[in-house]
Amino acid sequence: MRIQSYATYEEMSKAAARYMAAQLLLKPDSVIGLATGSTPIGMYKELIKMNEAGEIDFSDVVTVNLDEYKGLSADHPQSYRYFMNENLFDHVNVFADNTYLPDGEQVDDAKVCKDYDDIIETVGPIDVQLLGIGHNGHIGFNEPADAFTTGTQCITLDERTLQANARFFDGDMTKVPTKAFTMGIGTIMKAKKILLVVTGKEKTEILDKAMNGPVNPAVPASILQLHPDVMVIVDDAALGK
Repeated sequence: MRIQSYATYEEMSKAAARYMAAQLLLKPDSVIGLATGSTPIGMYKELIKMNEAGEIDFSDVVTVNLDEYKGLSADHPQSYRYFMNENLFDHVNVFADNTYLPDGEQVDDAKVCKDYDDIIETVGPIDVQLLGIGHNGHIGFNEPADAFTTGTQCITLDERTLQANARFFDGDMTKVPTKAFTMGIGTIMKAKKILLVVTGKEKTEILDKAMNGPVNPAVPASILQLHPDVMVIVDDAALGK
């Protein structure tokens, strides 16, 4: 596990973009696992600039996202499909048919999970999986639990996760979907490389637990200690002391 720290969020975002760009230059038909949330937005902005400048090409890239809210349509402003379109897909030359997320509108949870596992199995393996970390240590929407998940799951979201995500729903927790489909930790760990991006002093404690504490499903991100190729890119505020 390698850790790179940068003074500001902007600098760490550029570093994360350079890491991802290097992957695309080395393997133009890479399968990239993507993440949502506020942390990767800066990285996506930098990748858009690189694409517009002709420095990187997304035309042969396949993407698989970590998760999607259950019950939200793809055109809902808070769906993760909408987020990805707004923050990356609509601004680079990736083919829409090569971008995959779980189907949040499907009512059959088991079918959604199987279908998404089948997609990942077909297009994979994932060359680089981008991750953030939740305040409770979740990766994707894999919440603290008694055991690590394997394949795609329909997860009931933790209270702290709902509180954190309420800011995207006008601060109203009653509007936040209580369930989400998420790529399982077993699938995440099969990625050839993992890029973890973390920002802000409020993540220092959980980052320390994940990187230095025992490997425990109560801190889902701690499993990354067992992966052979993890790059952690953080700002100084998140790294703390």
